[in-house]
Amino acid sequence: MAHRLLRDHEADGWERSDFPIICESCLGDSPYVRMTRAEYDKECKICTRPFTVFRWRPGRDARYKKSEICQTCSKLKNVCQVCLLDLEYGLPVQVRDTALSIDSNDAIPKSDVNREYLAEEHDCKARAGIDYESSYGKARPNDTILKLQRTTPYYKRNRAHFCSFYIRGECTRGAECPYRHEMPVTGELSQQNIKDRYYGVNDPVALKLLGKAGEMSSLEALEDESIKTLYVGGLDARVTEQDLRDNFYAHGEIESIKMVLQRACAFVT
Repeated sequence: MAHRLLRDHEADGWERSDFPIICESCLGDSPYVRMTRAEYDKECKICTRPFTVFRWRPGRDARYKKSEICQTCSKLKNVCQVCLLDLEYGLPVQVRDTALSIDSNDAIPKSDVNREYLAEEHDCKARAGIDYESSYGKARPNDTILKLQRTTPYYKRNRAHFCSFYIRGECTRGAECPYRHEMPVTGELSQQNIKDRYYGVNDPVALKLLGKAGEMSSLEALEDESIKTLYVGGLDARVTEQDLRDNFYAHGEIESIKMVLQRACAFVT
């Protein structure tokens, strides 16, 4: 890191940003969030380039959080800079790529030199107004990923760390201790690696979710072919009749669509 600080950050294209790319869970439920911003403070844990680091506390009882990867790497995989979960579905990269049949490598090299070159190339495109070339915004969601996606923020992930003194039975602060007085759960789920999570390989949490998806029951076609009307519930107020036609046209000719906005549902024939 020391030799990097002697170089020209503008010539090297180091990242400088005004706000992080983070998910709602990492931001926290407090409407008053104060962040500290430090330019070129840390190296990205993926491309190793210095970037602007943001640090904040997402809640009164939460631990401090900070951005772990640069915004370029975040945009290349469409993930949060802190938790590395997908920004749209709130799922690990391995789960999202498997469910959407996306190549996990996505042409992102893993060697240090090639990875840094790719990141700088995408930065140059961004400054020129050219969009990032990524396959994550092109894939249509399927039944599997819609069942696994997290639709509400998971603020429990921001809880404080375990108290090491409590684990040893030596904590004397009691209720005033800012750390959690719980015994940590050990096992394969605690053995996560940030690069494996980013590239979507060997992620134990992702494997657990994929196993859960395999156990979910799927909708089977009815034997009586005269039944052609499908009930669609839990519709958002922004969903239109055209949206339903776009999603169901591939399954057969649509005769009619009746939307019941008061009940947030629709009947598709």
